[in-house]
Amino acid sequence: MVVFGLIGRALARAPQRQRASSLWRDESGNLVVFALCLFIAMTMFGGLAVDVMRYETVRTKLQNTLDRSTLAAASLTQDMDAETVVNEYFEKAQLSQYLTGVNVDEGINYRQVTADASAATNPIFTHLIGLTEMDAPGHSMAEQRITNVEIVLVLDVSGSMASNSRLVNLKAAAKEFIDTVLSSDGEDRISIAIVPFNGQVNLGPVLRAKFAVTDGPNVTNVDCVDLPSSTYNTLAMPTTTSMPMTAYADSYSTTNQSTSHTAPSNTSYATINTANVWCPASSANIVRLPSNDATTLKSQIDGLTAVGATSINAGMRWGTALIDPTLRTMYSQLITAGKIDSTWSGRPYDYTDDEAMKIIILMTDGEHFAEERINSGYRSGLSPIYKSTGDGNYSIRFTSGRPAKAGTNEYWVPHLCTSSNCTSGSDVSSGWKSTAWNSGSGVVQQTWPQVWSALRVTYVAWNLYGRALGTTSSTRTTAYNNAMTAMRTQTETSAMDTQLQKICTLTKNQKTTVYGIAFEAPSNGQTQIAACASSPAHYFNASGLQIKTAFRAIASNISQLRLIQ
Repeated sequence: MVVFGLIGRALARAPQRQRASSLWRDESGNLVVFALCLFIAMTMFGGLAVDVMRYETVRTKLQNTLDRSTLAAASLTQDMDAETVVNEYFEKAQLSQYLTGVNVDEGINYRQVTADASAATNPIFTHLIGLTEMDAPGHSMAEQRITNVEIVLVLDVSGSMASNSRLVNLKAAAKEFIDTVLSSDGEDRISIAIVPFNGQVNLGPVLRAKFAVTDGPNVTNVDCVDLPSSTYNTLAMPTTTSMPMTAYADSYSTTNQSTSHTAPSNTSYATINTANVWCPASSANIVRLPSNDATTLKSQIDGLTAVGATSINAGMRWGTALIDPTLRTMYSQLITAGKIDSTWSGRPYDYTDDEAMKIIILMTDGEHFAEERINSGYRSGLSPIYKSTGDGNYSIRFTSGRPAKAGTNEYWVPHLCTSSNCTSGSDVSSGWKSTAWNSGSGVVQQTWPQVWSALRVTYVAWNLYGRALGTTSSTRTTAYNNAMTAMRTQTETSAMDTQLQKICTLTKNQKTTVYGIAFEAPSNGQTQIAACASSPAHYFNASGLQIKTAFRAIASNISQLRLIQ
């Protein structure tokens, strides 16, 4: 500006002609001055950019260190002093001189850590515009807080879990999970329930008594319910709807009949195979109601045994029932009865409760096995079957529909029919009798629950119906098939897959987090569990000891650690 002023005064004193000539002669000088001013401006703006970049670099490094340190310090599993943790992070980042303050606020179920820092970046160029200081400030607050958490472990205990140490590995992983999750809960905020499943879910006598069940199986420790398909269309499990209990019958083995004319012995073919029943009698593989007693829960896990088929849909359905708010009244009744600790009063919480977190962990090593259940009419009341109290052999009465070979004899006694002449009809007296078989000690007409507590479905269908009503191989097979159709109904695996995904979708739509673990499962089992999980990040495909890693990851995710400022 001084230069331009001097030029102006010089031009004013010169004659007009000299002024024009002078301006023409000094034009190149003006460009030099303009270029000089432009250079100064460019240098100043470039320097400003350098100072801003230095400032942002320092600020970013400072903030990242603040965030990492407060997150680590806020973790409830962190044993070190929270302030010490923050200081060590800054020391390793060589930023200790910039840390201005750390504040820790913690209680039984939470820890909140706040940290502030400020770094002077010592600008090089900005002082040219009057800015002599550029301090990079940083602030971070992290909190870990345990809210009211309801967890249900839905665990596969089917027969295949006995292979390849799968059940052993599951037990170790589940027990470690229980310890990890409950170790930081000093305020009784976390409850864990356990739903073991195989071909069915054994509710146990306490929970089973809270539902309107019918047709008891006449076998101790058999407390499964054949769920109507409608129960998969809603999360609420009805407590007043009549639901039949699962009959104790070996209805899914495929080797229970003999197509020979010779009657199989009761011991090898007739007697129930306890490894293949739909609801294995058990006081261990039963639903464990909500608890936070780690010793009790781990004892339950230790007692699990591998037996039976696989119905993932049933396991998930009962898992969802235990966290559905409609069971709150039932829980209150169980608390009053001393079956659930009073700590859990008010649970299950509403799905909309912001202070509640609902979590289901679904694990299987298999895929659906077509479920079979005994039909109405064959569940209760007297059957046409009689048992001798002496030798235990059975006979059955047909008041109508008998083949011609029976004549007027109404009772078929299969163990007496041991020759081809008997089955062809030429030796009528061998298999058909005028009275029920009595070895001399008496005879008792059996109820259907008594029949299914002792005999396999396929044995009854073949030896008491097929061989009695058929006279040729073809007609015996037809009679057998007719009896099987009348006595039991099968749910195909595709329908079970659909039921599972229905209840999974309903659950996920109600703010419930579903973790899925396919543990050495076949392809369709993996597909079903992956689809049920809340997201791909909530699905684990594990084998061997990897199941422990899966449970560890889930335990780490459950506690809500979040950066809040």
